Parts: sequence; structure tokens; C-alpha cells
Amino acid sequence: MNPDFSKSTDGLIPVIIQDNITNVVLMLGYMNQEAFNKTQQEKYVTFFSRSKNRLWTKGEESGNFLNVHSLLIDCDNDTILIKATPSGPTCHTGADTCFNEKNISVNFLTEIETIIRDRKNNPTNNSYVASLFTKGINKIAQKVGEEAIEVIIEAKDNNDDLFKGEAADLLFHYLILLQAKNVTLNDIVTVLKSRN
Repeated sequence: MNPDFSKSTDGLIPVIIQDNITNVVLMLGYMNQEAFNKTQQEKYVTFFSRSKNRLWTKGEESGNFLNVHSLLIDCDNDTILIKATPSGPTCHTGADTCFNEKNISVNFLTEIETIIRDRKNNPTNNSYVASLFTKGINKIAQKVGEEAIEVIIEAKDNNDDLFKGEAADLLFHYLILLQAKNVTLNDIVTVLKSRN
């Protein structure tokens, strides 16, 4: 099936972008035939911008590209659904999705993962994360163990704020451990999805 761009007088059809991992709807845009072809070839979502009157690849200025995972066309051939992996916030406001700016999603974890990877690859003297990578995998694994014990201790008490704080520390150090092992959060999600 191919999209039928002749159905509208301006040659544009709507494109829904959905997060490949979370299934959250990220944004809506429009494509013409040229934008569709470019998206298929380059695997980055490219729209036809009605305001700029030109092709526009999402992320061309911000670096927050939408990496195409799959592309589906509806039964009438006049709407496209693209499942994509965002490389940063999707909305120009800095939110993960254009539809609910207050929603905190898994994409925020991807942002943290990106920062951790940067600290690993471009260490600075004043970075806590870089110092952990310098100390090696044993120290990183030890920190994950320590944080896990602290989560268990706080889980037995009734202070939700302390529990949340320790849970956040554990998740943060877990993300560092994943980077130390050259494993991404998406790799872990793929394993979980395979078990579903």
C-alpha cells in the first residue's frame, strides 16, 4: 500500500507519530510525496512544514530526531502512522509529547541515559558520574547494590518521600550500570516485551 497524496488539494496527508516503546502519541504533522520518500530513505521523520512551506526534518535544528522504526498506512491510504524512537523531547516546548506537556514519560529516562553516556565518553573532573566510570564496573555495581538495600529499608517504613528518593537513586545508578555494560534502556525494554 502506498499513501494517496492526490486525495487532498494541497497534496498533504496527516502523519501521526507514536513512540515505538511507550506507544504514546508524540505529535501530528503532514507529509507530501517528497517528505514521505525522504523519510523512507533516511529513516528520520521528515514533514512538509505548512508554515515554512518546505521540507522539515524533525530535529534538524534541535538534534531531537525521530528515528523511524515502522511505517503504516491506513485502510484509505490517506493517513500515515509512524512508530519512532525519539532522540530527545518531541515538542518544541521541551515536553516529550505535544499532547500532554505535564506528562512525565519514559523519554525523560532516555534524556538521563544520554547525559550519562556523555559523561562516560567526555569525562570531566567535577562529574560524579564520570568519577564512577573511572573507578570501574565493580564500584558501579557496588553502588547499585547499596542503593537497592536503601530502597528495601525505606520500603519497610512509611515515609513515601524517602522511599521515592531512594528509588530514584537506585534507578539513576542502574542507568549508569547499563552504560558501563554498553546496554541501553531500549535493550532492556526489548527483553521485557519479549516476555510479555
